[in-house]
Amino acid sequence: MKRPKLRSAARMLTVTLAAVVSGLASGCATITGSETQNISLQALDSAAAAVAGTECKLTNDKGNWRAKPPTITVVTRSAEDLLVQCDADGRQPGMLRAVSRANSGMVGNIIFGGGIGALIDHNKGTAYDYPSMLRVVFGASQVIDKANEQGEQPDVQAQ
Repeated sequence: MKRPKLRSAARMLTVTLAAVVSGLASGCATITGSETQNISLQALDSAAAAVAGTECKLTNDKGNWRAKPPTITVVTRSAEDLLVQCDADGRQPGMLRAVSRANSGMVGNIIFGGGIGALIDHNKGTAYDYPSMLRVVFGASQVIDKANEQGEQPDVQAQ
């Protein structure tokens, strides 16, 4: 009679451990996310027309990237904001600051008490996202905040 109770207890323990591990893993951006993010980059004049011959430099504490819009560019995620400067002959530079915000992986770490996971995700940048679309306007300085992003149209504010 003791064997069925022992098997039942072992099964219960296995199910409980599986649930705990699954819950913690679902909150860890290092497991569920990537250290890089694809960002749509456009360079526009004040009338919202694309500007040919543009070169942009994207910078955060994880690195520097160059891109020729319109393009999809890959950057390394970070808790720090992404700074973008676009240049084209005969035009004032366009500058943009893309505000980095914590994503659901970081929230999951906090909810499930994964202090170590939150620290790892913070240091690797996997816990953060930038706005998915950056539209740099020549002659302007803008801030685009991921927190205000609605669908594919992030909220743009003049700086």
